[in-house]
Amino acid sequence: MSLFNELKRRNVFRVGVAYVIISWLLAQVADLMLENFGAPDWVIKTFLGFLIIGFPLALFFAWAFELTPDGVKRESEVDRSQSITPQTGQKLNRSIILVMTIALAWFAWDRFGATPTPEVTLPAPETLAVTAETETEQVAVDKSVAVLPFVAMSSGPDDEYFADGLTEEILNSLAQLPELLITARTSSFHFKGQDIPVQEIAAALGVKHIVEGSVRRSGDRLRVTAQLVRAQDGFHLWSENYDSTSEDTIQVQEDIAVKIAVAMDVVMDETKRDAMKKAGLRNVEAFVNFQKASELFGEAHSDVDQIEYLRRANLLLESVMELVPTYVPAYTQHSDLYVHILLNSVAGDVMENVSAQDIADAQNNAIADMTIAAEHARNFTERNNIELDLAYMSGNWHSLQGSVERHLSATGCNDTQWAAGVIALYGLSERFATRSTEIRKCDPMWSHSWFDESRAYLWAGDKEEALRVAREGNKVAPGGWLGYALVRALIANGLFEEADYAITTYMRLRKDILGLKLMKSTAMGDKGTSDKLFAELYKDTQTTGFFKPIIYAWMGDRDNANRMAAEIDNHNFGSQALMLNIYWCACGAPWDLEVTPNFAANIETAGMSWPPASPINFPLKDW
Repeated sequence: MSLFNELKRRNVFRVGVAYVIISWLLAQVADLMLENFGAPDWVIKTFLGFLIIGFPLALFFAWAFELTPDGVKRESEVDRSQSITPQTGQKLNRSIILVMTIALAWFAWDRFGATPTPEVTLPAPETLAVTAETETEQVAVDKSVAVLPFVAMSSGPDDEYFADGLTEEILNSLAQLPELLITARTSSFHFKGQDIPVQEIAAALGVKHIVEGSVRRSGDRLRVTAQLVRAQDGFHLWSENYDSTSEDTIQVQEDIAVKIAVAMDVVMDETKRDAMKKAGLRNVEAFVNFQKASELFGEAHSDVDQIEYLRRANLLLESVMELVPTYVPAYTQHSDLYVHILLNSVAGDVMENVSAQDIADAQNNAIADMTIAAEHARNFTERNNIELDLAYMSGNWHSLQGSVERHLSATGCNDTQWAAGVIALYGLSERFATRSTEIRKCDPMWSHSWFDESRAYLWAGDKEEALRVAREGNKVAPGGWLGYALVRALIANGLFEEADYAITTYMRLRKDILGLKLMKSTAMGDKGTSDKLFAELYKDTQTTGFFKPIIYAWMGDRDNANRMAAEIDNHNFGSQALMLNIYWCACGAPWDLEVTPNFAANIETAGMSWPPASPINFPLKDW
């Protein structure tokens, strides 16, 4: 008998297949359970190591031993005429089918239905809102903290970046502790350089405690002062001075974070300490460069040459990624350049110093960045949100629905870049509005968080709340894209005169003023004015082609809307751009779905609904 036939007779192949399937299933269950119990990484790695070691052992035992009616015996001791290996093989076949069915069910649940919450029935959105608000307020009463930027007391070329980096390292470390509610960096840094009483800052941020400090560097010497202040009465719950060298920077930062946590009555253990260490860069050169990159990244999303500023930021981010290959924010920021290159390419916009090869490589580069970010995510929610963005960027939309459900069911401050448009096509904007409110409370001084919240309420059909949020946001944190949200909310509510005033007040660029006036005129049903504004708008060669299909839809020009959507659909990043078009249009279906077969196939794969909602009424559009 040949070796192959003997292996088959002794059921070695069947045992191998069964072992692999069972091991995969056990690994999935262990990964989920150990992560939820907060087990350190070495536990799951050790478990997987035992499974791998067990594979050749299982094959050896299948070859050397045989199951008989009298129990397990060495194969050499069994009379071939009395062997029951055929019957054992049939049992193994049935076992393999059963286990494979369970494995497939687990895979489907994990991809499409799993959520990090154990409840089977989710409460209604209004219940979620009340619950989230109540829980957040309760935490704020006891253990909410804002880490203000440490003041650079010396004037070296990088001393301010060094102080900001030290501050962010402390903030990131504290943010890993579930007992604490930590204000996001954008809001904490909003007060940088301002001489405002601690009580007023705490009230604006909705926290009960403030961390503040100073940093002085002189040559290799380092002096850091830090204190934790109870905002209500200014009482110092903890303070300490550190005199050391620059080589001790990481140890100083870690000690400050741990002592703040202890002063806030957090019970520390090795798991928490390990999570705090992993959260930051733990490298002085890296966190200085990351501060410089973040500054450029923020400027890139204002009225500048976006691609050029993102490229400059990416040079610094690449040095961070080389120094600390596991730092997630560096990769997520690094991917932004490639997405904007793709969106500009879809729109047909002219980009200086961007080659055809740059455009061809952009999607793969973005996917590579987000894949690494997902691998090194610091917690379950962060990983899920990165995977949601990765699915959107890659066009692999079959996993979107599960990621969206997990994002909406999560709590805390982790956000995504691209969730808004995705969620709108699932018809889940009411729940997204509730989640956006919770995220905004974590970062109340960042205008974009108000922008996201206002748009979410508009898509949820609550145009009055969308307007209230946009108005309040423009008082608390004006700037960025928040003016757009205000104008849109005013138009949705039919407040056209006030919308005119908001356009002239908040918009600076001519193309933005013309574009929003055109939106207003189409919402009023004024075709003559809309035609004039359209002609004037596209005299300006700097106006992006991204909005053309949207404007055609507002104006009721179905043929041109369909023509442009069909052109976009043929681009390798077309489906992603079309989804953004729908969200910005807020007009229902901007085109006929059949003219975009690639996009239609993708939304069917994702389980999305069509046509989308129409948060704003455009009378000139008759479909």
